[in-house]
Amino acid sequence: MNLKHLILGRLDNNCYILKKDNKCLIIDPADNAKKIIDACQGYLVEEILVTHHHWDHILALDELENYYHIKHNTFLRKTFSYEIIKTPGHASDSLTFYFKDEKIMFTGDFLFYHTIGRCDLESSNPKDMIESLKKIQTYPDDTLIYPGHGKSSILKEEKKYFNEYIFLLEKNTL
Repeated sequence: MNLKHLILGRLDNNCYILKKDNKCLIIDPADNAKKIIDACQGYLVEEILVTHHHWDHILALDELENYYHIKHNTFLRKTFSYEIIKTPGHASDSLTFYFKDEKIMFTGDFLFYHTIGRCDLESSNPKDMIESLKKIQTYPDDTLIYPGHGKSSILKEEKKYFNEYIFLLEKNTL
């Protein structure tokens, strides 16, 4: 599997395109549909996955759905095998996509390099974030993390901070 990383939009969102066997999958079409379409040139787009529906992650979504005649988050899993993990906290609809065979995880704004997503937004919930962190803690340490913004990481590195995040969330100071 080949991974293409695009940085799009005013908030420098990460959009990922996974390619395999002349097929591709788009994760978080943040902005600039033309750039995403160009990056998928020569591949059949099978799916569009969205980690959560905050505006900065879906600016190109409608245009891509119309262009490719597909709906997002239909979870077809024809060519690509992945697990869907509900990880609310930053947003009530947050999903993480875990590709076990490749040991990669797309976390949206739930988990970043050395931090987690904000929990002070309208659809945020600190208690949900705690449960999501506990859930993700059970995944293999060598899993690569691809977040919605910023640089990638490895789960072992991020797990070092989970207890601190949980403590601060419980005290309502994060």
